[in-house]
Order: sequence, then C-alpha cells, then structure tokens
Amino acid sequence: MRRTTRVPIAIKLALAITLLIVTGMSLLGFIILEKQKTIMSQQVDAMGSTIAAQLANSAIEMVLADDTLGLQTLVNNLIDEDNILGAMIISEKGIVMAQGGTMPGVNIISSYPVKSEHPSDTQSFEPDQGPKADSVHELVTFVSPVHFNELLAGQAAVTFSKNAMVKSLHEAKNAVVITTAVMILVAILLAFILSKHLSKPIYNLVTACKAIGKGDFHYRLNKCRNDEIGELSLAFNQMADGLLKKSQVENIFSRYVSSSVAKKIMENLDQVELGSKHVNASVLFADIVGFTGFSETMPPQKVAGLLNEYFSYTSAISQHYHGHIDKFIGDCAMVVFGVPEHDPDHSFHAIACAVMIRKLANRLNTIRINCGMQPVQFRMGINTGNMVAGNLGSNDRMEYTVIGDSVNLASRLSSIAGSDQIVIMDELYKKESIRQRVVAHPHKTIRVHGRQLPVSTYLVDDIKAEYAPQMDTCIDAILMEYSTA
Repeated sequence: MRRTTRVPIAIKLALAITLLIVTGMSLLGFIILEKQKTIMSQQVDAMGSTIAAQLANSAIEMVLADDTLGLQTLVNNLIDEDNILGAMIISEKGIVMAQGGTMPGVNIISSYPVKSEHPSDTQSFEPDQGPKADSVHELVTFVSPVHFNELLAGQAAVTFSKNAMVKSLHEAKNAVVITTAVMILVAILLAFILSKHLSKPIYNLVTACKAIGKGDFHYRLNKCRNDEIGELSLAFNQMADGLLKKSQVENIFSRYVSSSVAKKIMENLDQVELGSKHVNASVLFADIVGFTGFSETMPPQKVAGLLNEYFSYTSAISQHYHGHIDKFIGDCAMVVFGVPEHDPDHSFHAIACAVMIRKLANRLNTIRINCGMQPVQFRMGINTGNMVAGNLGSNDRMEYTVIGDSVNLASRLSSIAGSDQIVIMDELYKKESIRQRVVAHPHKTIRVHGRQLPVSTYLVDDIKAEYAPQMDTCIDAILMEYSTA
C-alpha cells in the first residue's frame, strides 16, 4: 500500500491561521488604500473647483472691461500658491486674456464648454502631456465659467499638481504594507504558538490512547480545563477508569475460573447463559494422599498454606499443558484438557501433566524430608472420552464445568490409586499416540458403577526419555519462579 505523508496538526493549524490572517490583513490594507485614494481625490476636486470658481468670480469685471493687465496680475498672484502650477483666463471668443505657469492648450480648455442651464458648473480633466512632456508632475485642470448676469463672458482654468496626493498615497501605501508585513510576521508567530497550544491536548490524547493500548490503564489526562478539551479529557479518564475496573474484574475473575474460560466469557458477555455441548476431552483428578492427617497435626493457617502452595504448582503445570483447573474439591484438584479451547493432543497432555506433578512433588519431598517434614504425595486418575461441557447451574449462579460418565470414571480411578500413582484406562493407553510417548504397565481390574463388565487399568510409570529433558527444564523454571515470588 502506498504510504501517505503525515502532516502534523500543529502545522495545519498554523498554516490555516496564517493564511486567514494574511488574507484578512491584505484585504484590509487594500480597502484602506482605496478609501484613502478616494478621500484625497475628493479633497483635490473640492479644492480645485473652489479655487477655479473664485478665480472666475474675481475676473468677471476685468474680463468685461478687457483689463488684461489686471487679469495677468490676478493670474500671477494665484500661481504663487503651492500645488497651483498654472492659471488661464479665456474670453468668450476663445482668446487668451491672461496666462501663467503650466497650462494645457486653449483649444483643450475650450472643449469643456459649460451648459447654460448650469452656469456655475466646474469641470475637471487630466491633460495629456504627451510622450515628450516633463512627467515630473501629474496634472489636473479645473475649468469654471465666467458669468455676468447669466451671460457667459469667458472661462477661468486652474492647473494643479497631484504630486502631493500621489506622495501621500505612496507614503500611506508604504505604511500599510510595512504594518501589514509586521502584523503578518507577528501573526505567523502567534499562529504557531496558538497551534502548538491547541494541538498539545490532542498529542496528549494520542499518547494516552497508546498507553491504554499497551495495557497501562492507570494513565490519566490532566482535566483542569473548562472547555471542550477538558470535557474530552474527562471522558477519556472515565473510559480509562472503566477499562481499569474491567481489567481488574478479569484478573480477579480468572482467579476463580481458568484464564481460558474467563477469556471466553468476557469475549461473549451478551451470550452468557445456561447451556452445554458434547465434547471429547480429558480429565485429571489429583488428590493429596493423607491430607486428613495433615489437617489434624498442623495449624489451620499452615494447612491452607500447604494447599495453596501445591495447588499453585498444579495450576502452573496445567497451563503449561494447555489445561485448566476446573475446580478444587477439598484437597483434590480437577483439571480439564481440551475445553473450552480445542486441543487435539489433550490425552497426552493430561498424562504428561500428571507425571510432571508427581516429579515436582518428589523434588519438594526431598527438601521436606531433609527439613524433618512429612512428604506430600499425590494419587491421580485420568480418563478421556465424551462428556458434557458448558455453563451449568441456575441463571443467578452458574459455573463452566464438565460432567458425564467419563468424568465420574476419572474420579473413580483417582480413588483406587495409591500414593504416588497415576491410573489410566487400558483403552487410553492402547491408543497409538499414547503408547509411543508414555511408559505404563498393567494394573488391576475394577468394577465401575453402571458398567456390566469390569475395566482394566494401567499405572503410568513415566513418559519416554526423549520428552523428559523438556519436562525437567519446565519444573526448574516453575520452582525458580515460585521460590523468588
């Protein structure tokens, strides 16, 4: 599969916030510049129209009196003002009566006639300076009519320089650009800081989820936040509490039933109900010989400690051979092989488990005898066959177990076994898969309730030599584990 590159959410947030701020600041700067340009253009138009109208009003009498000297003086005084580059007075016949400074041609000015119905209108235009003209100044010319008693006597024109406005716009543009650039840099920095702050709880949540995934149900998030992140942290902690309690229940539950049975039940909590099925499995009954004598000569605490010690060994050995403790019956352990998880070699595993229990007990007995204590020996019976397995009991109190004639026969074989003996049925030993790996010899014939003919039994001596080293290694590991616990 093609691997996609993962982009951290902090980078995504920073880029999104930066793009938003850059777009907003750029749009704001553009709006400010356009607004400033419009305002300054309106101010220039208002000032130019006013000055052109004042020049026309001042020149009325001199135009009517054909006082060119007075008009020239008026024009000269006007062009001394800042930003006024030129002025011109034109008669109604289009003759220049007075002119000063830079002005467009008279023909251009005459091309802007004033409508009679609006005698006070002032018009403006930007004259074309031509390709060879001095472009130091950007010009705008205002033309105002010279009226006397609503009669057109001529036109007054004033030319202004737009350099001040252009310079102001340029300065404003530079200020806006610099301010925008600074704000963008600050915004980028703040965006990365903010994105880090916003993404940190997400990274913490990812770390917490990984910890939960690894089985660390004690991991908790800091929930000192009064926002959605705080609510998410609280929900996560509640989930972790639930998983911790579930894990604790599973651990405790697996102490009352085998881990395999507990796993099956926990995986199907919605389907836990009474029911059973026929299976082919093996059952081992391991009974401590002379336990009544131990009970009479030892304090109750030591009796319980002795049972717990040997049952712990039995449980560990059973798990090694894919079996599980079905129940403890006083000083007897009932071990089942082949259910609830299928095991095609459950018969051999049951026998090997019994042999290992006996070998481990003999090792411990050597230590006990050297310490002046009474040895502990087992008598065990094993049987393989069809039996009923499932949840048995009532709706409010049930247990997973196996029942049937094969189970009862295994218990009967245990009862006829002597100290340190393992009794099996001849039918079991005659299986080719068992004879190849187990050493046994004939025992006695017994009568079993419910059967007309007596049944023959065998005593298990050991497993074949090629399997012994592995068993001894396992015993060493179990003893080492429990001695250091």
